[in-house]
Amino acid sequence: MDVGLMLAFWAISLLLAFVPGADWSYAIGSGAQHRGNVVPAVSGMLTGHFAVTLLVAAGAAAVLTASPTAMIVLTTAGALYLLWLGIQSLRHPVTVALATGSAPTAGGRLFAKGIGISMLNPKVILLIMAMLPQFTSDSAPWPVGAQLVVLGLLHVMNCAVVYFAVAYGASAVLMSRPRAAKLVGAASAVVMILLGTLLMGEQVVELVAQG
Repeated sequence: MDVGLMLAFWAISLLLAFVPGADWSYAIGSGAQHRGNVVPAVSGMLTGHFAVTLLVAAGAAAVLTASPTAMIVLTTAGALYLLWLGIQSLRHPVTVALATGSAPTAGGRLFAKGIGISMLNPKVILLIMAMLPQFTSDSAPWPVGAQLVVLGLLHVMNCAVVYFAVAYGASAVLMSRPRAAKLVGAASAVVMILLGTLLMGEQVVELVAQG
């Protein structure tokens, strides 16, 4: 595999991992609620990232690219999921857990929610589908599918560094500051709702344009 392409992809992937979005909102919200929530929440998102990579390696990218309707449906599902998560976060502020000193949220639920955020996040899907194939080479000794998996693992590693830093940073700063945690939790929820609303708006415009 071309080392130059791998390094170029690693650098771009790391920069993109630093761009805040629904993933950051979930990491911050989980860390602010309880330190014990960080590992299952972030691990779920990382699993989702790698699952999308495997789908791309299996050829799903070509299928979705050839079917605008499929992409619209997938993006709409992701937008609705973000809206639901944002509304749920507003209904259940992180300060409730902080004030009562409750135990961490069930790890399985956090893990599953993290997978959903990654696999239904259009930013993740479009990023991996559009970017990974550009850093593969037909002349490399490895098959293209294997190259995609390796690049996907590099991306997951980058995201792991950023997400864990963000989540544990939020936990360290906010656990002793209930009022700040409430504000950050509400801000994270609003970000998810805004992202979901914007994505829904984009799909409406897309459907009108196609019509």
